[in-house]
Amino acid sequence: MTHRTTARTWSLVVAYAIGMAFLEAACVYYLRTMVQRVEPYQANPLPLAGALGNVEILREMSTLVMLAAVGALAGRTWRTRLGYTAIAFGVWDIGYYTFLRIICGWPQSMLDWDVLFLVPMPWWGPVLAPVCIAVLLIAGGTLASRSPIDRPLDRVELKVWRLMWLGVLLALYTFMADSLDAVWHVIDPKTALPVTFNWPVFVVALALMAAPVVYLARPSPKDAIEDTRAIRAPSPP
Repeated sequence: MTHRTTARTWSLVVAYAIGMAFLEAACVYYLRTMVQRVEPYQANPLPLAGALGNVEILREMSTLVMLAAVGALAGRTWRTRLGYTAIAFGVWDIGYYTFLRIICGWPQSMLDWDVLFLVPMPWWGPVLAPVCIAVLLIAGGTLASRSPIDRPLDRVELKVWRLMWLGVLLALYTFMADSLDAVWHVIDPKTALPVTFNWPVFVVALALMAAPVVYLARPSPKDAIEDTRAIRAPSPP
């Protein structure tokens, strides 16, 4: 795949994610207006009465399917497919908050609380937290989309991916900590509002999730060899 083709595919995936972000923001705005939850930091952020709850959960799952599908169509190897999926997810997430801000004035700041997901229980976090993850996804996905070679994982790369998944688990814990605590105390997690966000643990999680970005950004052994040859090559008289 040429650099021009990669750039074209990258642009199309970004365009798709931006369009999807507006549709998501519009749907959420309609829904929150109907249930009087434009600002989601309220107990029971989405009343799950009647079919509304099941429809919303399926909508969230469908969003993930759509993002994964565009990544699978855009990439040719498993690495590039994951890369384009990550790009789509990151652009969609940032675009979603941007369009919500334009549509209804929320979020008012990057520290406003948002309910990020409802499955299997509410995920809570300041808007800044998912945006930081989205930036990582765009950076890592862009680097991965430039790797056309489909090779097996080596030991170093395998360790890198393990670090990333450990970071993902830590991030999920920070998002669901208050809901998990509510369940532990036999309280309905939909009524538990978070008060503080565990930024130290989240920063550690973010650093672990950045491992693949750092790994992909390093010069490849082939590039290093070529650079060494260029330095050793005698200069023309």
